[in-house]
Amino acid sequence: MAIVGDVLHSRVARSDIHALTTLGCAEVRVVGPKTLVPSDMAQMGVRVCHTLEEGIKDCDVVIMLRLQNERMSGALLPSSHEFFRHFGLTQEKLQLAKPDAIVMHPGPINRGVEIDSSVVDGKQSVILPQVTFGIAVRMAVMSIVAGSVA
Repeated sequence: MAIVGDVLHSRVARSDIHALTTLGCAEVRVVGPKTLVPSDMAQMGVRVCHTLEEGIKDCDVVIMLRLQNERMSGALLPSSHEFFRHFGLTQEKLQLAKPDAIVMHPGPINRGVEIDSSVVDGKQSVILPQVTFGIAVRMAVMSIVAGSVA
């Protein structure tokens, strides 16, 4: 499994990494530019890759993360265009993953920044169901945690 994008600012990435490594159900790779991957990431039990090609090669699942421009300060990236050129998921790059790999993204999506529209709308994408069912799952978990459901 590869988690690609703005890992530095992503609570989604950290919670996914924690769950997957705790359960021991996947080799997790974190992919992103050095400026967006925390230096302590390898200590979380993941393999850190700084090229998309290395990170998604032979993966079953590719989880893309939103480039969170509103949280960026300083010169973490030259531009969103440059980020897409190196780390944006296109149909061509997706061919490096396993043929039946699925593509996930927690949303909202910046089309043409972290992921190409053809991938978002493609046959390997499970993004729409992920977002749709994710809301219901989070509500159910919160209900259980709050004690309103036995």
